[in-house]
Amino acid sequence: MRWILLVLCLAGAASAQERGPVTNLPLPRYVSLKAAEGNVRRGPSLSHRIDWVFKRRDMPLEITAEHGHWRRVQDRDGQGGWMHYSLLSGTRTVLVEDEVVLRARPDAAALETVKLEAGVVARLGECSVEWCRLRAGGYRGWARKDGLWGVAADEVRE
Repeated sequence: MRWILLVLCLAGAASAQERGPVTNLPLPRYVSLKAAEGNVRRGPSLSHRIDWVFKRRDMPLEITAEHGHWRRVQDRDGQGGWMHYSLLSGTRTVLVEDEVVLRARPDAAALETVKLEAGVVARLGECSVEWCRLRAGGYRGWARKDGLWGVAADEVRE
C-alpha cells in the first residue's frame, strides 16, 4: 500500500507544471523576440560569450529557465542560450512549419482565405484544441495547430 501511495505522489508531482523562480510563470512557455536583433549568450550575464544572434523580430522562442533578468530560450531547432528579458515580449507569435491554409472558421470545410508558406511568422490569437486564429501580412483566419511552432499541442487560448 505504501508503494502505491508513493507512486501516486510522485506522479502528481511530475504532472504539476514547473514555475519560473523569478516570474512564477509556467516553464516552459512561449514568447517572441521584441527587438530586431538579440544576442544569445552562453550564460546569464553580459560577461558570457555571445553564441548566437537572433535577427528576426517577432520570432517565437521558448523560455526554458530563468535567472535574475535573464531567460534561457530556444528556437524551433533547439538552438539558443541566455537572453536579457528586455529583448523578449509576451506577445505570442508562431512559426509556420509546413504550408498552412487560413480558413474563415475553425473548420476544414470553411472557405480558404490564404495559404501561408513555411517560415512565415504570424501573430497568435485564440486557439481551440485543434485550431488557432492567426494574423499575417494583412490576412487573418484559422489554421490547424499541427503545422505551427510556438503553441503547445494542448494549449487553449481565449
